[in-house]
Amino acid sequence: MTAETSPAIHALHVGLPQTLGDPSRQPWRSGIVKAPVAGPVHLGETNLDGDGQADLRHHGGPEKAVCVYPLAHYPYWTERLGLALGPGDFGENATIAGQDEASVCIGDVFVVGEALVQVSQPRSPCWKLARRWDRKKLALWVQETGYTGWYLRVLRTGRVEAGLAVVLGERPHPEWTIQRVNQLRYRQVDDREAARQLAACQALSEGWRERFRRLAAGQSHDEAARLTGTPRTP
Repeated sequence: MTAETSPAIHALHVGLPQTLGDPSRQPWRSGIVKAPVAGPVHLGETNLDGDGQADLRHHGGPEKAVCVYPLAHYPYWTERLGLALGPGDFGENATIAGQDEASVCIGDVFVVGEALVQVSQPRSPCWKLARRWDRKKLALWVQETGYTGWYLRVLRTGRVEAGLAVVLGERPHPEWTIQRVNQLRYRQVDDREAARQLAACQALSEGWRERFRRLAAGQSHDEAARLTGTPRTP
């Protein structure tokens, strides 16, 4: 999939942790349910105002301050899941038009309104996404398709809002698209040389660098996931 329009924020969403699920079953807490933001909102070092995460070990923090998901993927998921899905339904903060995993690279720096942000890692889909939509294999399907989205770290705080252009300011690692990094993590896990190179990429988040260090050392995918504390999938 190739971006065909100038990148822009289609919609922004925030949400605080809440208890979800049928009370007769085991309840669970998450900030995955988000509501659209009308007008400008402040983007801080770790999140948008009004946003939060229930599991701070695996979500949120400076390396995952903003979760981004391409608008272009929603028609696919609507058809595959038989659900009327739209912006915000994958729990992202920013639904982006004109970008996807093939056109965004680790370390890309973007100007968005008053803020300056940098791509830090792909999103790692976890069981909460699957549970929200009652599709046990949804996290696995996200991995298989490569339609993961990505995270941003904040280099300069400031106000942002829907409709703003996303302007590329710097691209230090054009070789490491989100698509390519996903392939090396989930499919080409025996490519130790590529894993070694990614482990040395300073723009990649530390959690993902540690994963690639372990893959470069010959640890299995499952063992590396266990040792680096990756959220489980259904």
